[in-house]
Amino acid sequence: MLSARRLSLARQSRQLFSDVSFSLEPGRALLLQGRNGAGKTSMLRILAGLSQADDGQVLWQDSPIQQSENFHASLLYLGHQPAVNVELSPTENLRYLCALHDDNAESIANILVAVGLAGYEDVPAGQLSAGQQRRIALSRLWLSKAPLWILDEPLTALDVKAVAGLEKRFKQHLDAGGMLIVTTHQPAVLPEHATTRLELSCPEPESEASA
Repeated sequence: MLSARRLSLARQSRQLFSDVSFSLEPGRALLLQGRNGAGKTSMLRILAGLSQADDGQVLWQDSPIQQSENFHASLLYLGHQPAVNVELSPTENLRYLCALHDDNAESIANILVAVGLAGYEDVPAGQLSAGQQRRIALSRLWLSKAPLWILDEPLTALDVKAVAGLEKRFKQHLDAGGMLIVTTHQPAVLPEHATTRLELSCPEPESEASA
């Protein structure tokens, strides 16, 4: 289980969020919402252990994530950047990912079909569109055995078919007892019965509030 206790963060004397607490259990998803500038990406990075909150604590299995021996092995984090090698083809990128995840390389062809890259297997990633590069990064969702996924706008630049495939993969992960934290403008991809919504709100600047 992942839990957050009274997280607060300010940037340049501006409070982004304060006193945020929640718990996420196996089989559950958390949809992080809020207007631009509310601190959604900052919150995800804190939950992933990539940055620190001003106050509060993030726990994994009741231990602070900084002190947990297995937290990072239990986590898959995907941020805004696709983080693919543009000189390699989708197949070559996936071979590298398979080696990282100790997965069977024979699954590569099936994964490429699942993410909508059939027909582009051997094209250098640098020649592919932003959406296709994003699909290479998202192939990690078919490889990773991590129980906790933290995803920042995973649907960016994806077409309808790719979004449907990702929706199916989310459901499979949750049904298997995985946990998911997502920011997205398309909340329908998450199963309603297994999803909790958390709205981050930050005070409007005085000039806006007084207008």
